[in-house]
Amino acid sequence: MATLKLNSVGPIHKANIDFGDLTLFVGPQASGKSIALQWLKLALDRGLIQRSLTEYGLDWNRNPDTFMEIYFGEGLHSLWGKGSSAIWEKTDISPEKIAQRRGTGEKQSVFLVPAQRVLALRDGWARPFSDYSAGDPYVVRAFSESLRRVMEDEFSVGENIFPRTNSLKKVYRDLLGDALFSGFSLSVERTRAQKRLMLKDQSTGTQLPFMVWSAGQREFMPLLIGLLWLLPPSRVPRRNDIKWVVIEEPEMGLHPRAISVALVLILELMQRGYKVCLSTHSTQTLEFAWVLSTLRQSGGSPDQLLEALGAPRLPGLRAVAGDALKANVRAYYFENGREVVDISSLDPDAADSIQASWGGLVEPSERANDVVAQVMANSIKNGSG
Repeated sequence: MATLKLNSVGPIHKANIDFGDLTLFVGPQASGKSIALQWLKLALDRGLIQRSLTEYGLDWNRNPDTFMEIYFGEGLHSLWGKGSSAIWEKTDISPEKIAQRRGTGEKQSVFLVPAQRVLALRDGWARPFSDYSAGDPYVVRAFSESLRRVMEDEFSVGENIFPRTNSLKKVYRDLLGDALFSGFSLSVERTRAQKRLMLKDQSTGTQLPFMVWSAGQREFMPLLIGLLWLLPPSRVPRRNDIKWVVIEEPEMGLHPRAISVALVLILELMQRGYKVCLSTHSTQTLEFAWVLSTLRQSGGSPDQLLEALGAPRLPGLRAVAGDALKANVRAYYFENGREVVDISSLDPDAADSIQASWGGLVEPSERANDVVAQVMANSIKNGSG
């Protein structure tokens, strides 16, 4: 397994992260999850990152603090200080080392979907890299530019982006249609000279522009476009240069049924050979990882995994689920100022409270259950008295 080691990096006191086929980061806000994921991309794509920054006129003049600000965002040079270190495998990826070299790489190996993905679309069309300020994080700008290129190169005016028969398996189109689109299609339309995405009622032809979409639709559409690109319909199973897919908070803005569909698509990414990393605040996503790990260890079946996700037991999905049951799943808990904890066992009966509570995600439910149980017990006692 590939290993990332971070010490004294912003809120991260110490992290020793071994990545599996599926790796999950959990923990409260501002605990370092995004920083660790951005460092993963920096470790693997630093040549391309430096070339892109230079191409768009961003110059760090070999200054580590300046490089930190134009990569992580304005004010975040303070993430790095005395005693900080960053090691990918055995390679030093500290800002001092990276800032001294001009990268020459042109290929992207990590496709990162940031939590701020809704910013990538403005009035229904993807913003270019140069549309952002120099203080905005690189990963947001790069994701937005990736979407723009996909939309410009692969989508034509009047064409359905979703659903269309030459994109995604029919079972995924059906699941997404039920969970997110509710009788609407997603297409590219032209308003005067401007192309933009529209949701169109398939029965009446009524068109809905970006600003009247639901919050969940606005959050999910940039992710969907990324997934459509990552899952080509041709015999080539994946985009050749991309080896890692990182998605921050895939559950953002989604109903639980839609989250389940997103998780099924994540299984498809894994089957196609991508290593997948997720950050999450969702118990549903951790339950998915828990079920996957438990079924793998106990000899569970693909049908059981599909049942847990509420997905149909179809031959194509059975193959995807079967491959997922061979996957190595890792999970880590982040907390500001503390050492990152490996909670990969996801054992709800573990003696360690962080392990048992899945990094605190199930604590609210446990408290609610305890209160209800106490109230019911008192009610029964008073009634019998």
